[in-house]
Amino acid sequence: MRTRIIHLINPKTDSVTTRPMYLNRALYSPLAGLLAVAACIPRDKYEVVLTDENIETVDFDLKADLVGISAMTSYVNRGYEIADQFRAKGIPVVMGGVHPSFMPEEALQHCNAVVIGEVELVIDKLLDDLEDGAMRGTYKSDILHPMEGMRMPRYDLLKKNRYVNRTFVQTSRGCHQGCTFCAEPLMNGLKFRYRPVDEVIREMEECGERNISINDADFFGTPERPKEVMRALKGRGFHWQAGVTSKLAQDDEMLELAAESGCTLLSIGFESITRSTLTSVHKHVNRPDQFVKLVEKVHSYGMMVFGLFMFGFDGDDLSVFDETVKFNVDAKFDACGFSTLTPYPGTLTWYELKKANRIVSFDWTDYDQAHVVYQPAQMTPDELRVGFKRANHDFYSTSSIASRFPYSGKRQRAQWMIYNLFLRKAFRTQHIDAVSAPTPEPNVIPVPPILPIKQEWRDAVLESIEPAKVA
Repeated sequence: MRTRIIHLINPKTDSVTTRPMYLNRALYSPLAGLLAVAACIPRDKYEVVLTDENIETVDFDLKADLVGISAMTSYVNRGYEIADQFRAKGIPVVMGGVHPSFMPEEALQHCNAVVIGEVELVIDKLLDDLEDGAMRGTYKSDILHPMEGMRMPRYDLLKKNRYVNRTFVQTSRGCHQGCTFCAEPLMNGLKFRYRPVDEVIREMEECGERNISINDADFFGTPERPKEVMRALKGRGFHWQAGVTSKLAQDDEMLELAAESGCTLLSIGFESITRSTLTSVHKHVNRPDQFVKLVEKVHSYGMMVFGLFMFGFDGDDLSVFDETVKFNVDAKFDACGFSTLTPYPGTLTWYELKKANRIVSFDWTDYDQAHVVYQPAQMTPDELRVGFKRANHDFYSTSSIASRFPYSGKRQRAQWMIYNLFLRKAFRTQHIDAVSAPTPEPNVIPVPPILPIKQEWRDAVLESIEPAKVA
């Protein structure tokens, strides 16, 4: 009897972090979600084949019993192409991930079934239906996963020699912030759900790596929980990094524990150096007047700061690019990730810009945080594109890198150079020479897996959804 095969695929995205740059390696592996999906598939019933199209080609001749595709917005069109090819061969396809979760009706035009949100509580039903030849439609749990007893991700499927950062461990889901441009609270909720600390540590000890990326929306989301994890990490010999918000990153006890437990880098969503802009997108936790001191404080504990900044907010004018880069260089940010505001379907930013008829392109491939798909308020789309490109060029110029290099202190210089060289090359080989061309609107409306709690935001979503239902 032939072994049944499930082929899990991450479509090619060609982003600055997933494109192989040096020694045929990408800076980050995008496979954390699919490794978790693979963990839920019974090994005694199925063989799992995993393909990351960023580093390898898809084998369309593989005799699979099911193809599973995970996609974010910027590479969902490629996901649809892959799904169409496999379905033409008679192989059933299921899609999941952020974009199909927000736009399941669109995804179902290309696949048999869509997993909306979390997979863990619905995969048994999906596989049972597959066995019965009845797998179709949407699969969504009525409750969120309690984050206890989660299976070990299938790290054995990962081609570890193709990535710099390759092991991502999730300790929580959810985020308190509710930023208008972010899908996280609409996908995983505003309330944090935590994995038991002993289960987190067990995964880290058994994953086969000593360099770990903590895959939480905000690892420092609450005052005490991250301290529990970091106390448990002390003395175990791990080097780790995590994404956090700025408020608790100023807590000396938090930073001391982070350094003692092996933290080398904190990725922080600063977004803007203008307070009014941050308030307008509900990023109240950020205080630009404290950014410089925050960077200095994190450095004093021997850790790097990867600052995330976004251009194209309604408060941004043509001065924002040079002012932001000068601020970042003067403050000696170790690395920065710049992006253009992107109205991902189903976010509050999407509904606001859509209502104002300011979204120009609905070509999902251009929703990569680099193309300009909407009409900015105080500049032309091309001025935003040019300013974004210049900011990346200037921050990763030779003079900037030399002035920011950590000649003294305890920051890891090799890791510092890897980030700067990867991102310098990535942005210099990113060819975006024109803004996105206008396209027709999609024929379906995005629906968040979790409706916003704030009433005016919930009303904005429902106002968009209800007319479509009537039509």
